[in-house]
Amino acid sequence: MMEYIYAALLLHNAGKAITEEAVTAILQAAGIEVNDARVKALVAALEGVDIEEAIAKAAFAAPAAAAAPAAAAPAAAEAPAEEEEEEEEDTSEEDGMAGLGALFG
Repeated sequence: MMEYIYAALLLHNAGKAITEEAVTAILQAAGIEVNDARVKALVAALEGVDIEEAIAKAAFAAPAAAAAPAAAAPAAAEAPAEEEEEEEEDTSEEDGMAGLGALFG
């Protein structure tokens, strides 16, 4: 589903309308098998949404979300090493997504 969102963000960043046809064209150009129902749902979900505002809110909320796993770290220290590695991967993914918002600002 992330590919669909990326396509919408690409269209937004280019100043283009986010339509079913445009999202489908981008996904097809990327070699992704397009699910028409997902495209339709995405376009419907974005209708009336201020994408700039949503990105700003996501960028603002991401530092707080990244701090939450750090607060849970003492409890994770008692867990087996395998679980610690999983939490570190989750944090890395969240940090990466926080930086993604800056790309579209």
